[in-house]
Amino acid sequence: MVTASFEDAVLVHVAATAVPGIEITLLDTQYLFAETRWLINELTQRLDLNLRVVHPLPEILPDNLWQADVEACCDVRKVEPLARTLAGKQAWITGIRRADGPTRANVPMTAYDIGRGLVKVNPLAALTDDDMALYLRLHELPVHPLVDKGYASIGCWPCTRPVAPGEDKRAGRWSGNTKTECGLHA
Repeated sequence: MVTASFEDAVLVHVAATAVPGIEITLLDTQYLFAETRWLINELTQRLDLNLRVVHPLPEILPDNLWQADVEACCDVRKVEPLARTLAGKQAWITGIRRADGPTRANVPMTAYDIGRGLVKVNPLAALTDDDMALYLRLHELPVHPLVDKGYASIGCWPCTRPVAPGEDKRAGRWSGNTKTECGLHA
């Protein structure tokens, strides 16, 4: 199974061109930026994606949980839907990269995820930001519109901000909290 956050177009393009018709899974947290939705639509049309959108459980509605408890918000909007989606799968392909920040600096290309009981494949793990930019240019793929506005890591709108020059790429995620990961890649 391939999951994509649509922070960029690289993983989606790699997967869709390597295995036409492969199912790409998006976790719709109910808080995606409009610009992310634009990129999803653009790539779905351009690449004829077989896109599966996974939502939180029906009783989870947009609310203000992100203001009071970011861990709980990520749990119900990301972690639980991913667990439900990965159930029974043998492998999970992600777009996680070492260049994404210090917490991801040693991510392997492949590993056995003991907690989920499956193989986790990170085919982009070794790619630098320059590699990603080159790939986008060579394949004439759209860049997420928020990149030009200073967003180095793009997640849900309530918990993502642009980063200042010199800040870590993930400093714009859960700013003001000790949280640095949503729990998907724990």
